[in-house]
Amino acid sequence: MKKAVVTLGALLVPLAMSSAVLASSVVQTKGSFVDKFRQLDEALPTPNVYRSAAGEPGEKYWQQQVNYEIDAKLDEKNRRLTASQSIEYKNNSPHTLKYLWLQLDQNIFKSDSIAERTATFNAGKLQGRPDAKPTKLSLGQLRRQQFMSDNELGFTIANVKDDSGDELKVTIVDTLMRIDLNEPLKPGQDVEFSMDFAFNIVEEDAVGARSGYEHFEEDGNDIFLLAQWFPRLAAYTDYEAWTNKAFLGRGEFTLEFGDYDVELTVPADHIVSATGKLDNPRSVLTSTQRSRLKDAENAKRPVFIVTEEEALENEKAGTDKTKTWHFKAENVRDFAWASSRKFMWDAKGYNQGGDEQPLVMAMSFFPKEGGDLWKKYSTESVVHTMEVYSRFSFDYPYPVAQSVNGPVGGMEYPMITFNGPRTELQDDGSRTYSQAEKRFLIGVVIHEVGHIYFPMIVNSDERQWTWMDEGLNSFLDGVAGREWDHTIPWGVEPRDIVAYMKSENQVPVMTQSDSVLRLGPNAYTKPAAALNILREVILGRELFDFAFKEYAQRWKYKRPTPADFFRTMEEASGVDLDWFWRGWFYTTDHVDISLDKVYQLQLDTKNPDIDFKRLRDIEADKPMPLFVERNRAEGKKLWVEENPDVTDFYDANDRFTVTNKERNAYNKFLKGLEPWERKVFDRAIEEDKNYYVLEFSNLGGLVMPILLELTYEDGSKEEQYIPAEIWRRNHKHVQKLIITDKNKPVVSVSVDPRWETADVDVENNHYPRRIIPSRIEVYKREKSKAKVSRDIMQDIKTELKTDEEKETKEQN
Repeated sequence: MKKAVVTLGALLVPLAMSSAVLASSVVQTKGSFVDKFRQLDEALPTPNVYRSAAGEPGEKYWQQQVNYEIDAKLDEKNRRLTASQSIEYKNNSPHTLKYLWLQLDQNIFKSDSIAERTATFNAGKLQGRPDAKPTKLSLGQLRRQQFMSDNELGFTIANVKDDSGDELKVTIVDTLMRIDLNEPLKPGQDVEFSMDFAFNIVEEDAVGARSGYEHFEEDGNDIFLLAQWFPRLAAYTDYEAWTNKAFLGRGEFTLEFGDYDVELTVPADHIVSATGKLDNPRSVLTSTQRSRLKDAENAKRPVFIVTEEEALENEKAGTDKTKTWHFKAENVRDFAWASSRKFMWDAKGYNQGGDEQPLVMAMSFFPKEGGDLWKKYSTESVVHTMEVYSRFSFDYPYPVAQSVNGPVGGMEYPMITFNGPRTELQDDGSRTYSQAEKRFLIGVVIHEVGHIYFPMIVNSDERQWTWMDEGLNSFLDGVAGREWDHTIPWGVEPRDIVAYMKSENQVPVMTQSDSVLRLGPNAYTKPAAALNILREVILGRELFDFAFKEYAQRWKYKRPTPADFFRTMEEASGVDLDWFWRGWFYTTDHVDISLDKVYQLQLDTKNPDIDFKRLRDIEADKPMPLFVERNRAEGKKLWVEENPDVTDFYDANDRFTVTNKERNAYNKFLKGLEPWERKVFDRAIEEDKNYYVLEFSNLGGLVMPILLELTYEDGSKEEQYIPAEIWRRNHKHVQKLIITDKNKPVVSVSVDPRWETADVDVENNHYPRRIIPSRIEVYKREKSKAKVSRDIMQDIKTELKTDEEKETKEQN
């Protein structure tokens, strides 16, 4: 630590200036001051009767309602879906609508879709010579191209008519369809129309999609996951009107809530999982299966409705007969389903005790390939998710929550989720799974079931702001995951985002979904880590949990925007967080707070007999010059030592000698103090505390609280929290005075010792600087090998091996 001497009145922090680009609405024309704490109002939409300044729905908030009746048939052999649907659209907006927009997400697979035409080729550096090293084109890419070339993909739409049977004009624009109404739809009115549609189901493993089929060569069966499978009304909102942006694959969707009545005709030996409650169990389930479902309601562990043995028998069968499964769902924003004869099915009742939906059936559907991994962990993970998420938001409001295994690694829809991890078949017929697959299954089930809350109920717009569902959900799945097993790396700790935060290849979190450069860290990890910091460091759990739950309950079954979230969190917590939202969500700044210097200060007593002695001691403590030390070692004497008779007053008195003049000045100083000043001064002298000034630099640009750990001479430690507002007048450099008791001298200081703020460089957080731990290993230098040319003269003698010979060699 550097030592200095300072008077009591000199402990002031100077104001320094810094530079940055300012928003156009507030222009700094003098100096270079940047206000990191400027209010966010200029960036947020103006509050209105639809959305209040408090972040809650306004007194005239509205949203549309869309009800569907769908009759669909799965053609297993041809892997094609045909359906008809009737739609009731309720115009709750204050606007008259002349047309309606629908989403046709299956059209993304058409060869002329925007997504396909704008797909880029990224295979590294290309060479300009045909004899140069070839670039890479994977077999997976070839497989995708071949599948899309061999199959006619996208929707076929027919018979679009109103409820009077009159045709409606249709215009298809990529993944969207506009229906022109025969009569304008005024506020408060309803319109009904119907259509037929069909499409060829994509092979998910070949194409890479959010739904599709998976074929199993060994038993000849398929698993069908059907999602984004019917023409769905695009959302019409108060903040954007029609949300008619083309589907490019990344930005998902926002839809309207409504009621669904869906009949699904599938092969008779298939088991179906779907959004909603099964309305005709007696028609599609055996009495044994219905009895097992009843038993599962109060079971401690999942009960099999379709056992593994029964599923294996189904795999062998196959049939030309069909069954129609009838599902009904109320107040959901979408509908998805899965169908296969390979499914075993287990269930367990979760009694959450709420009035709205006290009993929820947690269920899992999976093939034999899921093995013990799915038997042990899928349904239990569903229940655990509801327990945690309901604590942070609201009771789970639907009758079922399902986890389905298929080709999709992870995707969510109301009441149903698709999750991918599986076991591996070994040579002895057993099935095992790695620790990574176990962690993946638990994590993906928690994440996808969590999405039923956000955004399937708290209905944010995924196509605009991916982080509003993925980031909030990743934060909560991190809470649920760590409450399951905190030793599993859930990826939501501040330390997990450090590499991304300091990288150049990034965009602000508030960037529209399709333009985000690195979706995972941008939309998932960074906002999750930010909320983790907001909860654990800035607000504390009590304030954060109250505000977050308020947000969830305000916007349950409604459509929030980022402004609604930001405003609610501030309004409900009572803490100004504009600086936090601006830094974490609107910029690409990172956290790098450097503790540059620590000054140890000693308070002047003004008493010359004390202070001059201190100054003399300081002078005496200075290192002896080498010249003097070596002269003494050589026995050389000073001139004054050899001639002691030639001396005067100044040889006996130095510049630190005290005179009565200094003593009189000291007494005059004391006499001139007001009584209260004398009392304060005397106490300060008596206590003789330790004064330290800590100098900090903000190297990353993102203002954050400063978390300090002081280590004292006696080995004890103390944590201190300095709010982010310390940076409000100078966002680059600040000084902080720390005062400790006389018997508690500081020996070292650390910033963010627990790595709780995503500080990208922890080595400049220590004072004194620490020796940086790292690693080194010994290696043997390999001789460089010259490029070996083909020895064709020798290689032509090689015999061609048969497949049998290859197999024998592999077995041996």
